[in-house]
Amino acid sequence: MSEPSVFTRILKGEIPSEIIAETENAFAIRDIAPKAPVHLLVIPKSEQYRNVVELAAGDPELLAELVALANSVAAAHSDGDFRLIFNTGPGAGQTVFHVHAHVLAGVLDESSLGG
Repeated sequence: MSEPSVFTRILKGEIPSEIIAETENAFAIRDIAPKAPVHLLVIPKSEQYRNVVELAAGDPELLAELVALANSVAAAHSDGDFRLIFNTGPGAGQTVFHVHAHVLAGVLDESSLGG
């Protein structure tokens, strides 16, 4: 059995982080290494999917819920304009293999968008 992801550990309260928004199936937190003035992560509560391709194939409704939550937190934490980024695979900068979306707003540091 694999170890719980950092996001599952945050959700369980094992790692401190402020949950800034939550639905039945997803939650949002601030990125600890922001690449923009607003850099939030939107994460499903389930570790079932490693990346957005698996999520889209396995549970498109959950993917839609993540996008809706991303829109909501972008509206609450910026002017509503945002980028939504899913890194898929190590070559694309994915370092945590529990699907998650990056919500970025403001002037971006595009030198490194991993996560």
